[in-house]
Amino acid sequence: MYELSLMCPEDRVESLSDALDALDALSVSVEDADAQTDAEQALFGEPGMPPPKDGWQRSRVVALFAEQATAVEARDLLQAQDFFDGCEVLGVAPVADQDWVRLTQSQFAPVEITPEFWIVPTWHEPPAAATRTIRLDPGLAFGTGTHPTTRMCLRWIARQASASSGASALGRVLDYGCGSGILAIAAAKYGATDIDAVDIDPAAVDSAQRNAQDNQVVLRAALPDAAQGLYQTVLANILASPLQVLAPLLCAHVAAGGNLVLAGILERQAEILQQAYAPWLQLRVADQEDGWILMTAQR
Repeated sequence: MYELSLMCPEDRVESLSDALDALDALSVSVEDADAQTDAEQALFGEPGMPPPKDGWQRSRVVALFAEQATAVEARDLLQAQDFFDGCEVLGVAPVADQDWVRLTQSQFAPVEITPEFWIVPTWHEPPAAATRTIRLDPGLAFGTGTHPTTRMCLRWIARQASASSGASALGRVLDYGCGSGILAIAAAKYGATDIDAVDIDPAAVDSAQRNAQDNQVVLRAALPDAAQGLYQTVLANILASPLQVLAPLLCAHVAAGGNLVLAGILERQAEILQQAYAPWLQLRVADQEDGWILMTAQR
């Protein structure tokens, strides 16, 4: 395998990436050429949404090719194009053979939610301090515990359950937009026994059910129509825009005395969400991490 590395300004990233794709690149990645320097630029986006910008002021574009001749041909063809003006070839180099499975796994370490509660990939041993764990491997469905929105929801579940000395403080639980099912599984780990995990994506429903079985917990994973009646805890870690649309539906599922927990929200979107939910519930910011916030309300 061979790597073609290019430097380009932000306004050429999309054209260059499209051209590399047309030239049969196996993959194309874009990174900040000034990363780890004082000139590094942070780009904040939302999971599942288009990036806020195509690249950085100085973007390094890396394309992988199966053969050296293909990479060299792509390099030569790109240099002859008008849109390559202002771009630079950094080189063509072989990529060393590696155990890609082991390399990928090494990027996912156990994630601490609280000192006692951890998300642990199946190829790792749980930390000695962990009294509760969720065994979960990265997959197609969103929710592995590595994103701040997921961690904040998990922390809320742990704290809410730990604050109760009797039966589960979570009561009947709805995980709306469940993805991998991680929040529903966490609720089960903390004592909830009546749990609905729903998602519009059938692949996420299958993933949630499989992950629940792997973690020896019981929940009902299904499409959204399966959410029926009132719940003591309603969790929705989605995105701000769909959360606005879903406001009347989610609020209608919250039982008297119950809690609504929303995530997938950037700090600047707090007021928008508060206004959207004001006819039913009063949202407040309950947690924040890396520019993301957790919003909760109690009926």
